[in-house]
Amino acid sequence: MRRARHRVVRALVVALWGVAAIARADAPVLNIGHRGASAYAPEHTIPAYDLAIDLGADYIEQDLQLTSDGVLVVLHDGALDRTARGPAENCTGLVSEKTLAQVKSCDVGSWFNEANPDLARAEFVGLRIPTLEEVLRRYRRRIDYYIETKTPESADRMEERLLDLLRRYKLTKPAARRWQVLIQSFSAASLQRIHDIDPSLPLIRLVLGLGGSPALEDGLDAVAGYAVGVGPASAAITAEQISAAHARCLAVHPYTVNDASEMTDLVAAGADGMFTNVPDVLDGVLGAKRARPKRAARRAARAHAVCVKARR
Repeated sequence: MRRARHRVVRALVVALWGVAAIARADAPVLNIGHRGASAYAPEHTIPAYDLAIDLGADYIEQDLQLTSDGVLVVLHDGALDRTARGPAENCTGLVSEKTLAQVKSCDVGSWFNEANPDLARAEFVGLRIPTLEEVLRRYRRRIDYYIETKTPESADRMEERLLDLLRRYKLTKPAARRWQVLIQSFSAASLQRIHDIDPSLPLIRLVLGLGGSPALEDGLDAVAGYAVGVGPASAAITAEQISAAHARCLAVHPYTVNDASEMTDLVAAGADGMFTNVPDVLDGVLGAKRARPKRAARRAARAHAVCVKARR
């Protein structure tokens, strides 16, 4: 009896991996511009986003912070100190303790010139922190967005504010239908809150790794209940773990990968995309596997839908 049960379980696992493999056959490897093309231009600025698109990125990433007067701005760090230059009372300390006017007084380009003299450009001096609305207004539906809710537990209604902007810029339906917007977070509670508000939106659970507690304390089965993918640290995953995610129709988008050989290894292991500061390098690695411009998100969404349908 035990042997028969083992054969049934093994057959089921093999079948699910087969479903995932069939679904992935048409899926591209996504090129995700980490904070834009942040190796070449100041992160989370319009020049970094424009350059990422020019260099082959399928998505550009936005990290969200909330100002004290309730505006979503695009900045990775919760504190301004690393990338902001300007009056100390405005440009040091937590974003959450500053008004939008204070944040807008800060220069977030000069630091890049200081840190990267070989890449320094005069036009980077004086760059401002963009609001999420400014980014959406600039690009509309011409590009694909990968948005992260940062420390949402301490940000008043971050999820609702984000969804309101997506509705205002008519991105909700394209996000649901063709993954024009992917929303990611390390916070399961934040993603579940978004899922409760609109279960059609594609969500990505950020994790340290796929190997279980504490990297992914709630497990892949739980994540598959509200998300379409996982985003693990690139050094903390294996081909077997990627296959386990695929068996649950979860895409795997590791972060942050800047070395061509590591990119090649991750593609061979089955990664569905990856975050990179150098989208041109990943574009070169992908070669024939790269998607045609503006087709990557649609194909990834279709592959996911095929996998989910086949598992039912």
